[in-house]
Amino acid sequence: MLNSELERFIQEDLGPYDLSCTLVPEREVEAIIFAKEECTLAGIDVAMSIFKYFNLHVTTPYHDGDQIQARDTIFYLAGSSVSMLRAERLSLNFLGHLSGIATLTSRCVQIVSAFSDAKVACTRKTVPGMRSLEKMAVMAGGGDTHRFSLSDCIMLKDNHIKLMGFEAAISEARKRASFTQKIEVEVETMEEALLVAGLGVNIIMLDNMSPGEVLRTVQTLKKAGLKEHVFIEVSGNITIENLEEYAKTGVDVISMGSLIHAARWMDLSMEFSV
Repeated sequence: MLNSELERFIQEDLGPYDLSCTLVPEREVEAIIFAKEECTLAGIDVAMSIFKYFNLHVTTPYHDGDQIQARDTIFYLAGSSVSMLRAERLSLNFLGHLSGIATLTSRCVQIVSAFSDAKVACTRKTVPGMRSLEKMAVMAGGGDTHRFSLSDCIMLKDNHIKLMGFEAAISEARKRASFTQKIEVEVETMEEALLVAGLGVNIIMLDNMSPGEVLRTVQTLKKAGLKEHVFIEVSGNITIENLEEYAKTGVDVISMGSLIHAARWMDLSMEFSV
């Protein structure tokens, strides 16, 4: 995290007149941050940046992606009592939010890996200003980041197709794409998947299709000799509850906005030694 970003978050939390922390006598203290429940960690480097900004001495045996149990100590801290209080909530907010994403992602990856080699990916449904950190948390849980921005890949979605049609949109994308950019097209039916597979795209996204529809589409593409030329991604209303059924369809990528927007925060806490 850049210092400018970090300082913006710190200023938001401290405000113009921090009496809450400064009324405490300043002295050297020690503290720990520990987990109140089992989780997959993410946000370790972000928390370290916060602690170091406040000149706290910090050590941890853990890295992003590590699995921990309830009552495990994540950080050992020493330094100014005032600085410790100022760093507390901001560090716990990042750790709780990002570890929640990593934990849900890890569970989803475990479900899919029991039935398939498909990647579990997130989407661009992220909190504005937090995308890089939230996608980092998905990586910590074993997932794939998908696109970081619109510039990473040319994705033609339903509104592109409404404005241009499949053939014109794909033709224009192929003319303008760099040799490093892949072209992905969103479809809603088997017939549309067969059409775009023959138009030279790299990835087909099966959007809002049931597991049965996805399975039939993948099998039809294979029979037509088109599957080997494209990656098949499935997306739309996929949750941890129905994930197993999608994992059995033979797709290459399962993308889930819920990895981020449905992840609950992990319960972590700071405790002073007195």
